[in-house]
Amino acid sequence: MQLAVYILVYPWLWLISKVPFKIIYFISDGIYLLMYYAIGYRKSVVRNNLALVFPEKSEEQRLYIEKKFYRHMCDMFLEMIKTIGISNKQLQKRFTFSHLEVLHRLEAKNKSVMLIFPHYASWEWVIALDRHIASKGYAIYQKVGNKYFDRLVRNIRQKFGTTLISTKDTWGIVAQNKRDGKLGMYGILSDQSPMVKKALLWTPFMGITVPAHTGAETLCKKFELPAVYLKVNKVKRGHYHGTFKLITEHPKEMDKFELTKSFLKMVEESIKEAPEYYLWTHKRWKHMDKKPKKAYQSQKIRP
Repeated sequence: MQLAVYILVYPWLWLISKVPFKIIYFISDGIYLLMYYAIGYRKSVVRNNLALVFPEKSEEQRLYIEKKFYRHMCDMFLEMIKTIGISNKQLQKRFTFSHLEVLHRLEAKNKSVMLIFPHYASWEWVIALDRHIASKGYAIYQKVGNKYFDRLVRNIRQKFGTTLISTKDTWGIVAQNKRDGKLGMYGILSDQSPMVKKALLWTPFMGITVPAHTGAETLCKKFELPAVYLKVNKVKRGHYHGTFKLITEHPKEMDKFELTKSFLKMVEESIKEAPEYYLWTHKRWKHMDKKPKKAYQSQKIRP
């Protein structure tokens, strides 16, 4: 069944990836009308999330954010498909960076880096970074259920030099690279909700106490990886700009969970600046009414 679905869908994805960007965004506009007005994809989730974190805004203001978010989400979906056929020249033109010296200084010190960022603006095209660094680029991801599409996703990223590694394989790969003296730039999306039973940290996020992922912090402390935040801005349709900010060069010197809390504060700043570019379809605050168990809070950080 997985192969049959892949065979049916892939030719359409390939065809879309080959059309000019003007047509890409024409298609995106059509999908927006379908997803928002006809299907209403996760509209209740988006609406509830916005009402929860922006109670001070009027219903009209939240509706404005909501519609802009859906338009952006459809753009992101089409841009992801376009990545199949995009050239490196196009990618470099559409995703630019500043403050690269933050990464270069760490590389000059022979240090691998943990690059932490949220589901905001564009995370798909961060693979453009590989051409700007000396380290080997890795993207930590959750495997796609369909193994054929999972292979497609990995191949798309790897054609630009970034290697995808699953969350369960990350610890071993980082450890092996450290033993071999190989520099790595490990990118991780770390803003969504973890499983409650595995949550070690409950902390305010957009004013609401929720469980938070601490895996990035765990890796940083264990392998002495400097933590860098990547802030992505949407410059205009189809164009993004990433800026790097050092969270800490010495994670072991930070208090427990201070690194994770610092990261979430930076994410909050991005959301407040332009909320329409955050991924509101995820149920980020679904566990807000569940009290943390003392047993979880007292556990030591482990992989």
